[in-house]
Amino acid sequence: MSTSSLLLALLGDARLPSGGHTQSAGLEPALRAGTTPAEVPAYLQARLRTVTRVEAGAAVVARAVAAEGGDLDTVEAAWAARTPSPALRATGRRLGRGYLRVLQTLWPGPTDDRARRWSRPVVLGLLAHRADVCPVDLARLVGYDDAQTVTAALLKLEPGDPLQATAWVRDLLPAIDQMARQLAPLRTPDEIPSGGAPLIERWAQTHDMTTERLFSA
Repeated sequence: MSTSSLLLALLGDARLPSGGHTQSAGLEPALRAGTTPAEVPAYLQARLRTVTRVEAGAAVVARAVAAEGGDLDTVEAAWAARTPSPALRATGRRLGRGYLRVLQTLWPGPTDDRARRWSRPVVLGLLAHRADVCPVDLARLVGYDDAQTVTAALLKLEPGDPLQATAWVRDLLPAIDQMARQLAPLRTPDEIPSGGAPLIERWAQTHDMTTERLFSA
């Protein structure tokens, strides 16, 4: 196993103190809107083709731009343009600050003052560059983390068999790997995918104004 693969395991651990435990990856508002637990596998697939693909692509591009000493603000702007929901953008930047703490503690180094305004995929890209995580493993991390976030949240929102939830993630792994291999060669902000998910974006906006909720997003 390569060091990159071991780092993938470390960064994909749900116990990493990055703030991920506060998230449901949109599942809580989806359930409130009528999505059933049985539809969660389809929800996972829909996210992988849209918002997760955008996040993974942005992270891979941020890694490439950081490696070349480029301006990560250009990647942040490209990610924001592909994330229409203000609530999702705010969540992404809040998670970015969590990963920035991980970066500064585990892989310290010069950091742009603008970094606190960067989203999770952009900070992850910078982290991957510093930690020498390869692009395909970085994209795998984003895909895997999204699926695990959804299924972990489901067990709190609609308690069920945790092995069934784990089986759903297992079944998604080939698609996550395929996405990662497709996105790994990306180098410029213009290459970031732009698939949208209007329902997920609308649910995020509604959830942002909901007072009684278990997860922040």
